[in-house]
Amino acid sequence: MDKLAFLLRPKWLVLAAVVLAFAFLCFSVLAPWQLGKNTTTSARNDLITQSVDADPVPISDVLTSNGFPADDEWRRVIATGSYTPDSDALVRLRSIREQPAYEVITPFVIDGGPTVLVNRGYVLPVEGTRPPEFAAAPTGQVTLNARVRQAEGTSREPIQEDGHLQVYNINPEQIGAAVGVDAIDGYLQLDDNQPGGLGLIELPQTDAGPYLSYGLQWLAFGIMAPLGLAYFARAEIRERRNSRAELADAMSGEPDSDPEEASPAEEEEFTLPTRREKRARARAASRPTTPSDPRLADRYGKNR
Repeated sequence: MDKLAFLLRPKWLVLAAVVLAFAFLCFSVLAPWQLGKNTTTSARNDLITQSVDADPVPISDVLTSNGFPADDEWRRVIATGSYTPDSDALVRLRSIREQPAYEVITPFVIDGGPTVLVNRGYVLPVEGTRPPEFAAAPTGQVTLNARVRQAEGTSREPIQEDGHLQVYNINPEQIGAAVGVDAIDGYLQLDDNQPGGLGLIELPQTDAGPYLSYGLQWLAFGIMAPLGLAYFARAEIRERRNSRAELADAMSGEPDSDPEEASPAEEEEFTLPTRREKRARARAASRPTTPSDPRLADRYGKNR
């Protein structure tokens, strides 16, 4: 346990807390968020694909007391009735082919049924952001081919600007209260060449998008973060072990080489000198060792 005591230091505790919090967010928030968007997009694409080949049905076949079921979104329907005059609302901050646009919403009273909002299409602003003049909805009884859409949530309150009621979301309850009608939940989006139609709002692309890969990436990050922490902790343990070993070697004063390996000088066998070797060493010791020795010996008569 002493080897792991450094993990209780503040910097390691903070690092562990950050890593674990990040991993928790990856598994509980980030990955489910992207995977949920992938599921929603896939379900929407399936409904759009089914609606393309399906024949339109009377609106009464999909209309309930609570509006339109979610499983019937994008389904093509036929509705007969009449538009409510002078009750248009403009939806702000829309984008059509990467251009800012307004969408025009008009209440529609179904023959023998409730009132439903109809998205008549889009108009492009003039002079920057000012809505243009657009054709009013026809009067009298008309028959519409449209697609069922689910209501949007609300973000801001409606405003009156440039002579029009303007909203930020297609919410039947909010728009109905603003124009004075009781609209059912959900709305209709007109097909091409319909009475009262404006710019056609095309169907969205049915590609799956990057949400699945993003979700898998967040799951991978959630796994890699604790593994990275474990890797750095193991590297720290290994570095501390090596440091302790080097310190122990330095304090013991032992050489780095193996003590069992003897040097060549130590391995030589000791023998006593022979008589001949003794005489040779004696003669070598009696010889002059410097050039001045012969002159000194001659001066003092040693060679005479």
